[in-house]
Amino acid sequence: MNSPHMNNRPGRGAASAPILPNSSIISSRDTKAMSAFTYTSAPHRIVFGSGTLNSLTKELRGAGCKRSLVLSTPFQKNDAEELAAVLGSACAGVFANAAMHTPVEVTEQAIQVFSNSGADSIVAYGGGSTVGLGKALAFRTGCTQIVIPTTYAGSEVTPILGQTENGKKTTTRDPKILPDIVIYDPKLSATLPVKMSIASGLNAMAHAVEALYAKDRNPISSLMANEGLRSLKSALKSIYETPDNEKARSEALYGAWLCGSVLGAVGMSLHHKLCHTLGGSFDLPHAETHAILLPHTAAYNQIEAKDELKYATKLFGGNLGSGLHSFAQSIEAPLALADLGMPKRAIDTAAKLATENPYWNPRQVDLAGIHDLLTRAWEGIPPEQSKVQK
Repeated sequence: MNSPHMNNRPGRGAASAPILPNSSIISSRDTKAMSAFTYTSAPHRIVFGSGTLNSLTKELRGAGCKRSLVLSTPFQKNDAEELAAVLGSACAGVFANAAMHTPVEVTEQAIQVFSNSGADSIVAYGGGSTVGLGKALAFRTGCTQIVIPTTYAGSEVTPILGQTENGKKTTTRDPKILPDIVIYDPKLSATLPVKMSIASGLNAMAHAVEALYAKDRNPISSLMANEGLRSLKSALKSIYETPDNEKARSEALYGAWLCGSVLGAVGMSLHHKLCHTLGGSFDLPHAETHAILLPHTAAYNQIEAKDELKYATKLFGGNLGSGLHSFAQSIEAPLALADLGMPKRAIDTAAKLATENPYWNPRQVDLAGIHDLLTRAWEGIPPEQSKVQK
């Protein structure tokens, strides 16, 4: 795999934009006059490569950290404790209660443990749940945060925090939320179950698709989004066929970094609104919900964003919604919200919640259209072809 040039300056330096090797992506951009745009590069450090977990102690020292609290979910507690043992006296303890959708009550428990431990930093080891907890802690305490991702969600490179309280999920965007250091070690995702790998990768791809038609998109974010889609499409197919393929695992992490980076660089629209509504209100699993909704939200918005989605549409066979659905089906990804435990009667509530507050989207968001979208996603059937091709 052709790796991007990573930022190698200590601490919070301005991260360099990646070098994207795929010439077909670069040449696919329209040759119209360049519009004015603004691009802000994320100020954090990326350490990428097989075996880079071994650099954790060095990275902590370089960031001026003396004692770190290690975070994980209960499922990855043993891994977190092994990591704590490696850190030795530089570890202030382990908090292994990270939970999906970052419940505020769990964050409050973690803050108490952090305060009592004498830690000056946190090391979040795992997927989106642990990353979310780390962000919430850092946002409230101002501590240094280091993330070691073991999935492909990409949230570790965004200044965005989604939290759940009293059954409602809210989102906060702030530079203080962005992790300081991210260590990408493909070896750590080698044993990630195939189903989790696929759902996580499709979650990341959803960030890229929405970035392509974002109101504040720019040429750099679009290049990154298209390359992220290409990388993850290739990687997920290989992981499905050969789960221990380290090259594919590495390419998946690369794609996740790109997709997460564009999520942090531009605004999101319908897809993320729906996922937050379903996740916060009905406690549906985060990655699987993103994976199921992606073909349907892409089809809904493709009607008004054909030019912006031109490369992605070609990548998935000429029709983005049905192409994404067929791809998901070919790698046995989740397809139906019903299979996640969402009752059919919840469709009405979800459609109303998702449309009650106006927000920007390339296509007008209307109750009937969203109800139809959610119904098809609940049943697990492809997006309606006739609507996509208008």
